[in-house]
Amino acid sequence: MARDAGATRWRFAIGQGAAWLLALVASIAVAAAEPASGAASVPANVGAAGIQVERSTDSTADSATEKAGASRTESAALAARFPDPDIRYRTPAFEPGHDGFTSNAELRALLQGLVRDGSGGPGATRISLLWLGSSQTGVPLEALHFTRSAAADVLPMPALMPAPPAASASASASASTAAPKSARPTVLLIGQQHGDEPAGAEALIVIAQELAQGRLQPLLDQIDVLIVARANPDGAALGRHLTASGIDMNRDHLLLRTPEAQALAQLAREYRPIVVADAHEFAALGRFVAKYGAAPRADLQMQYATVANLPEFITRASAQWFQKPALQRLKADGLATEWYHTTSADPADLRVSMGGVQPDTGRNVSGLRNAVSLLIETRGSGLGRAHLLRRVHSQVIAISSVLSSAAARAADLLKLRRFVDAEVAAKACQGVVTVEATATPGEYELPMLDLATGADKRVTVAWDSALVLVPVKMRRRPCGYWLGANQSDAVLRLRGLGVQVQRIEQAGAMRGESYAQTARDTGREAATRSDVLAGIADGGPALRINVNLLPALIDVEVGSYYVGLDQPLANLVVAALEPDTPNSYLANRIVSEVSGLARVLRRPEAQMTAVP
Repeated sequence: MARDAGATRWRFAIGQGAAWLLALVASIAVAAAEPASGAASVPANVGAAGIQVERSTDSTADSATEKAGASRTESAALAARFPDPDIRYRTPAFEPGHDGFTSNAELRALLQGLVRDGSGGPGATRISLLWLGSSQTGVPLEALHFTRSAAADVLPMPALMPAPPAASASASASASTAAPKSARPTVLLIGQQHGDEPAGAEALIVIAQELAQGRLQPLLDQIDVLIVARANPDGAALGRHLTASGIDMNRDHLLLRTPEAQALAQLAREYRPIVVADAHEFAALGRFVAKYGAAPRADLQMQYATVANLPEFITRASAQWFQKPALQRLKADGLATEWYHTTSADPADLRVSMGGVQPDTGRNVSGLRNAVSLLIETRGSGLGRAHLLRRVHSQVIAISSVLSSAAARAADLLKLRRFVDAEVAAKACQGVVTVEATATPGEYELPMLDLATGADKRVTVAWDSALVLVPVKMRRRPCGYWLGANQSDAVLRLRGLGVQVQRIEQAGAMRGESYAQTARDTGREAATRSDVLAGIADGGPALRINVNLLPALIDVEVGSYYVGLDQPLANLVVAALEPDTPNSYLANRIVSEVSGLARVLRRPEAQMTAVP
């Protein structure tokens, strides 16, 4: 009965202009509400697109996973539960005599060796190497772009672009010329945002090889693919979780403090991928040993975007079109799976939490871009090279499944994107928006393994589910936001995300609401951004403020800005500009003052021009 009621609500919302979605309703089952089983360097403080790069002010900031269980080793019986598969992969790390992981130099040479111009005629595969800028130590940030053009849209391939000899912020932005785009949906694959999680990069090398000349190549008839095999080359070189500046780049996708996060934002802005898969590794031992006397059972954990204001169709497509078949493929290969989960650094806190619900991770920010967004984590952090083949194999199976699902659903994905983009934009000026939400507490029986014997062991834990969010703070959805003329840093970051911003060319007034600050806390403990793990390694403590909304006639000056919510990325705008959340631009000092920001409740009539 619940499923029929949900379908009825969908039919009411769809209207006459999107009849294809009626078939979508039938094909997407209601998602379960509960869990089931070297180049020249660039200035270190300047990133792509000219956005200032910040460093963590916490000298003790380091990886939670680096510290978790670093002194622990597996028993022989526990290790025996994770045998290597009977398969061979051709990455540098698996070459005889190689005792580490693929180096940055080896990776770059391998990527360059895959490039081809697609000159074999219609249907030939074109592989371009895109230069996206440089890391904080000058390592090129690069992506492979795979496409197969039909006869009617064969376009010239851009030249391979090495890092310029003296890269500036403007050069960094302009040098990243996009490769030709097709009408097919694009899938973006990301590896090693955390430098101490190597299996993702190794797996994406395999995926790139298979797309170039292997079993995955036929999928390019239906989809284009972007691969960023190593998003954090500085961290990888040091085996370190964080970027060179001490910031966790996977918590930087809204604020864009690092050139590494800016590079991924640039790809998302230029190619608008409809599917994003992000490869990570979770701690094989760590805090679970200390808290529960057991080790995680899963080979691989997955989770799609779980964040406030996420379009419901995106959630359902993620669960049924992508996660479900991937888990089936993994199970068929004898690999154990689970929802992604973690636990805090506090030894007295026995809660287990699914992945976070804040709009800062790549998973959730991609979801707010109206993309199917999947986190894929293998059991590996803290293991060194132990079980590396099994870890990489698990990633390869999961990512191959994601690509196969995207190819099979290519037409539906394009329709889904058009519908959701229009739906989000149409909500401006009406209804409510969730400003902040939290996970739902409950209990869950977690499959684990006995440390000594390796035997299955089920542990009942307090479980924070991210599948159903509890709104903490909701407000009327405005038509948009006004930003003062002195808020150019916020405008630059919004444009970096791909958000449409307009410059006001005519002084006047806008009817709206101003924010009246009622409390402000700048103390480090109260203001530190945090997630379910611990405090986030960041560029400094965030402000924590409380506000009241006051009706206002906003005097707008020439040179100030309007950010409308009548655009597909409206939900990203809300995450950035509602001021009283830990992730907001005000809390993180990108918007300099609360008086420089206001909510606009009527569509403005002033003369405006688009900010490039």
